[in-house]
Amino acid sequence: MRRSYHTAYIYMIREIMVSFAIAFLFFFFVFFVNQLLLMAERILSKRVPLREVALLVFYSIPIIITYALPFGTLVGALMAVGRLSSDNEVMAFRALGVPLFHLLVPLLALGLALSVLAFSFNDFFLPLGNIRLKTMLKRIIFTNPGIELESYSVKRYDNTVIIMGEVAGNRISSPMIIDRTEENKKRVITARTAYLEPNPEQGGAVSLRLEHVFTHVSDPRNQGSYEYGSADTMVYNLLLKNISISMVNPGPAEKTSVDVFSTIKELRVRLQERRERREQNLLKLRLSLIEEARSALIAMDARGRLPQESRKALDQALSNLRNERARPVFDRKLQSYLLEFQRKFAAPLACFVFMVFAFPVGLLARRSGRSVGFAVGILMSGVYWGMLLVSYRLGSKMDFSPVLAMWLPNLVVFAAGIILIFRKARF
Repeated sequence: MRRSYHTAYIYMIREIMVSFAIAFLFFFFVFFVNQLLLMAERILSKRVPLREVALLVFYSIPIIITYALPFGTLVGALMAVGRLSSDNEVMAFRALGVPLFHLLVPLLALGLALSVLAFSFNDFFLPLGNIRLKTMLKRIIFTNPGIELESYSVKRYDNTVIIMGEVAGNRISSPMIIDRTEENKKRVITARTAYLEPNPEQGGAVSLRLEHVFTHVSDPRNQGSYEYGSADTMVYNLLLKNISISMVNPGPAEKTSVDVFSTIKELRVRLQERRERREQNLLKLRLSLIEEARSALIAMDARGRLPQESRKALDQALSNLRNERARPVFDRKLQSYLLEFQRKFAAPLACFVFMVFAFPVGLLARRSGRSVGFAVGILMSGVYWGMLLVSYRLGSKMDFSPVLAMWLPNLVVFAAGIILIFRKARF
């Protein structure tokens, strides 16, 4: 007769869910407070209406849940298994004939269910929340553009770069503006002070009233030619649509996995077209080099000396070929989309991976199981977070695989869990 472990499974699930709820609320509170602190400096200090601040916090909830779910799973599982181990309940289960691997089954089932839940938040609610969050920020900036202007910061708005000194209210000290004129000449504008003022005559714009202004205009087509100018005051209009342009163009974090994958296919086609054009350019440059070498042989005198013009033409053709070969062909946008696509699956699956890791580690607890499990879980969360940051930075480099970058932390934790499980099963 086949034995049933239904009662043991139910008992384990109840224990884990209680600990998971506590751990999840803890991390939710931590990330919630962190989000408030991030907004406090940029939003709350600018006297933004409370209703709009509340909406910003509400739209940030999917981001908070996305982080809280896997870390709550890790700490909750460690607390639950640690409590069962310290109270000798795991030993009692095994004495009743319940194999150790059967005690792992409820954890794996819960880990899989939580991974599916985390994926739904990561793939649907998180992009939706990010879009609403950016839309709300755009609306707030339209009504309070001073939010974007921070002391000693550099802001890029479309084709304009503003370098700011100290910002006090609507006053900016020693600002510098770098843009281009209508003739596409580079222009640098410096001023002693600037005042941010609304522009009622032009909707969607604000004005910087500059005082003691100096302008410097250079023409890239005419090196060494410059134009200078000075003025007591100058009004510089800045379109808010340029300020918020990055907030309305959805990036990979504002798209579902299907949309991200669709964009990846398009970007790969474009990258392949660029590579094919590069190969065509290389072929043309090789043919040009062969032609120049042939011409040089014809122009060579009896002593084997080349005329100066032929030598220069040959060196130039060789230099063009070398430069084209050295020019890398890559797409940073494609790399960011590949990273995000892998993250959409790797981050939710961390719930399952953490269950595998938490089971053998939790069994090591001998007393104060929940407390020890909580402490170990917090420590492991910090280690995992550090691995994520390092992996993401590596993945941002063009010579590193996005797949390996996003899955490496999970692989390390999963491998450690499997090794510890089989070591524990020997005793």
